[in-house]
Amino acid sequence: MPVSVRVKELVRRIRSCKTIQDERDTIQKECALIRTSFKEEESEVRARNVAKLLYIHMLGYPAHFGQMECLKLIASNKFTDKRIGYLGAMILLDERHDVHLLITNSMKMDMSHQVQYVSGLALCALGSICSSEMGRDMATEVEKLLKSTNPYLKRKAALCAVRIIRKVPELMEMFVPIMRSLLNEKNHGVLLTGVVLIEEMCRVNPDSLVHFKRFVPNLVRILKNLIMSGYSPDHDVHGISDPFLQVHILRLLRILGKGDKDCSEQMNDILAQVATNTESGKNVGHAILYETVITIMDINSESGLRVLAINILGRFLVNNDKNIRYVALNTLLRTVHADHNAVQRHRSTILDCLKDDDISIKRRALELSFALIDENNIRSVVKELISFLDVAAPEFKSYIASNLVAIAEKYSPNKRWHLDTILSVLTKAGGYIRDDIVSDMIQFISQTTEYQSVAVQQLYTALRCDIVTQALVQVAVWSIGEYGELLFVDIDDEVKPDATESDVVKLLESILFTPHSNLVTREFAINAVMKLSVRFKSSESDIKRIIQHYGNHMNIEIQQRSVEYTSIMNKATSVRKGLLERMPPIEVKDTTAPPTQQQQDAPPTMPATNRPPPPAVTSQQQVEEPSLLDIMSSDIPVSMAATQPAADGGLMDLLGMDIGPLPPATSQQQPVGGGLLDLLSEPAPQQEAVMSQKSLPSITAFEKGGLKVTFNFEKDSSYANTIRITLNAVNSTSQLMNDFLFQAAVPKSFQMQLLSPSGSVISPGGTVNQDIVVVNPSKLPLRMRIRISYNIDGSPVQEQGEVNNFPPELIQ
Repeated sequence: MPVSVRVKELVRRIRSCKTIQDERDTIQKECALIRTSFKEEESEVRARNVAKLLYIHMLGYPAHFGQMECLKLIASNKFTDKRIGYLGAMILLDERHDVHLLITNSMKMDMSHQVQYVSGLALCALGSICSSEMGRDMATEVEKLLKSTNPYLKRKAALCAVRIIRKVPELMEMFVPIMRSLLNEKNHGVLLTGVVLIEEMCRVNPDSLVHFKRFVPNLVRILKNLIMSGYSPDHDVHGISDPFLQVHILRLLRILGKGDKDCSEQMNDILAQVATNTESGKNVGHAILYETVITIMDINSESGLRVLAINILGRFLVNNDKNIRYVALNTLLRTVHADHNAVQRHRSTILDCLKDDDISIKRRALELSFALIDENNIRSVVKELISFLDVAAPEFKSYIASNLVAIAEKYSPNKRWHLDTILSVLTKAGGYIRDDIVSDMIQFISQTTEYQSVAVQQLYTALRCDIVTQALVQVAVWSIGEYGELLFVDIDDEVKPDATESDVVKLLESILFTPHSNLVTREFAINAVMKLSVRFKSSESDIKRIIQHYGNHMNIEIQQRSVEYTSIMNKATSVRKGLLERMPPIEVKDTTAPPTQQQQDAPPTMPATNRPPPPAVTSQQQVEEPSLLDIMSSDIPVSMAATQPAADGGLMDLLGMDIGPLPPATSQQQPVGGGLLDLLSEPAPQQEAVMSQKSLPSITAFEKGGLKVTFNFEKDSSYANTIRITLNAVNSTSQLMNDFLFQAAVPKSFQMQLLSPSGSVISPGGTVNQDIVVVNPSKLPLRMRIRISYNIDGSPVQEQGEVNNFPPELIQ
């Protein structure tokens, strides 16, 4: 029989293998020898074989057949065997293996052993593999060791108590009376483990905070002694006395002082001393200062102390270490809403971080820069951010552009500045703008009547240089179609474009024919060309030729518009001017306020010529996510799970139901067919569609983690059994929620369409709205499965649930 080699020799052989196959062969041969040795009960080499198995396990090969040998080594009287046995148990076993329950009796015996190191081995193993059953069995022994006079055993027992409380929270009361004595210990190891144990108790049972708040003076005293004490070689780390204990005391003070004015007042002085006396030249000092800042901002601290904390983070921003700068930006982002003015003092330093090479620092600096914008500094900060757009990476441009438009709308000092800002964003990052931002820009231009001439002239100039960027092209084409005659108006301090009516029509024609234009852009362009037929008399023949060209287009929408527009130009010249007049200013839809009488009496559709085409839906958005269907595996048969509006007729085709067309999503949408051709027939009396709306109570569909989603309802008699739901998502946290996505599914007896949300980023205190249209032909109680996902502080969050508390009035 081959002789069992030592551990060092096995390691040498494995490392000398030149291929993976050689390594596997070597390990398989050694495992075969180890199995044979275990069967023959060779106790003199058992510890060596288990040690080799642990190394083999670390390399990723199976070593579970050595579990029982670990139990035999633990039961041995030799310390070296026990050490290998407990080490093997901690590595090869966990609470999922029933084998670990067999070592409970050996642990109990070893915990009462006269040699402290044997008891220490048992405590280490218990803290590593303790299950709920083992915790109940061993809690008494751990409590006894917590009361011992041996600091070595005391600190190990405290860590075991942490594990037991996590597994069996109801056993916490057993350890609470011992906590005060642990905080009176002089041994720093016992103090540290005692503080950690109190932290865990506060986390597991928040009701215990009332009891532990009495310990605040003790914790303040310990922290003060650490700061004021001189050099101690046993605890000194780069000139700082026991930074590990300081950090944990600061964390515990943060837990105890949050929301408690009296406790916070007791901490103010010591936190100020820590912040001013801690040396920040090394990472050790940075760690303590960071914890101090977080504690100051979380408790009810004084305003001067908060300013001191923000200034510490400001010093972090100019540190050469990228990790420290990232931590500073991340912390400032969390605290900016607590003390906005103090963070403002470091605005220039934050903007300088946009020039950093590290992408994570850039991202955090961007988020913080947007959080700092207010009505006082919007001009300077937005100027810096627009300049950054020129050099920003593509992954940042969409975020910057979308947020710049939103911020400009919120804090704009005047309309001219607002207009210049959105035009700059269009020209610099138009290719990265979301579709809803395009609609917002068009809406703003339609409302800003005094600067429409400036807008259309600047957009025309930009369009001559760039007909590839679709967002820019869409906004410019729509503006030219509506206000084309303003291209030739003289404006003070503005250079009028050098162009004729023919030049404008040729430019629109090039946009229609270029392969760079997508379908939606062509819809915008053909509408604009038709509108110019009543504004540019000299180019009427060219316009007619361009429109007729698309009479046989493959796309039914463009083809129908071409046919209708041609008929209008040939047969309905008398009504053409009225049809193609300017659109009225587009009003902002208020999803919370009840509709006015004028809104109720408004017709549900508008002519296709007086509306911009609907935003484009990318191919990625059109694909239904199958993952949503996975969460609907309950007794509810799923009819649909969508995140974007379906194409015309797509919802009905999908459901295979014949209950009439789905109502239009907004007052500006209408079916593809029959729009303008009906106007060419004999005149008929004007008909009004009166929307009969009934006030319904709103419900909370989801509330967790600082995100609250509410549903507001509308029923209208114009479309039978139709429910309009307005989703309102509110972010009550102090951090941005990015990539917000709402998904839903309903039973097969319902039909549902999710329209595009107002945005995908929810700022702190901000909201996102989304409309949902549901048809209930069977008049059954509505049930809905939902999934919500977003990113917060760089971490993805995904929640799902069921909404079944819809108002009963919905089915009446």
